[in-house]
Amino acid sequence: MNASRQKIILFGGTFDPIHNGHLTVAADAFARLEAHRLFFVPARRSPHKSDGPFASGDDRLAMIRLAIEHHEGFEADDCELRRAEPSYTLDTVLYFREQFGRSAALFWLVGADAVRTLEHWYRIEQVLEQCRLCIMHRGRMPRPDLSRLIPVLGATRVARLENDILPTPRVDISSTEIRTRLAAGKSVESLVPAPVRDYIRQKGLYGLKR
Repeated sequence: MNASRQKIILFGGTFDPIHNGHLTVAADAFARLEAHRLFFVPARRSPHKSDGPFASGDDRLAMIRLAIEHHEGFEADDCELRRAEPSYTLDTVLYFREQFGRSAALFWLVGADAVRTLEHWYRIEQVLEQCRLCIMHRGRMPRPDLSRLIPVLGATRVARLENDILPTPRVDISSTEIRTRLAAGKSVESLVPAPVRDYIRQKGLYGLKR
């Protein structure tokens, strides 16, 4: 397979920690888009959030690598962790564009809640030129309404976004819930892959006593 012809999925987030919900939606998107590679890209810090991450970049990257060890086609990339703040989506997309060339199809996965701030993303028009932004629409949730973005992004860009809304399984797991449970000494056995649980315990992350 010519690298320039590949379908590459980019899945950004704090992954603080990565959990089974992340893996489930990633696997579903990988299959639906018939992708060749999927990169988890842990964020140094989101430009749209003032709190966290709670674990270090090195720990979050290590947990991702443990979680995806047996998932063929899944990889982790630390480009955002190595980049000085603030780190923007456009920077990351251009980084992967340089790696895979102009002919590669790049897909950036985002949660439906990202629609609320999309118009404030740094150079969002360039982001949409460089990759296909796939808004994950989870089962039984209302389909995202993108009409309010037309005055900002234009009808053509919004139509492309509409076409790339990606149905994904609804998995009611959040990193916030997991951190809360760990701090309270409660089990997260069904929420987090076993190697990640072991790592959290060994490192004493998220208030969990060793």
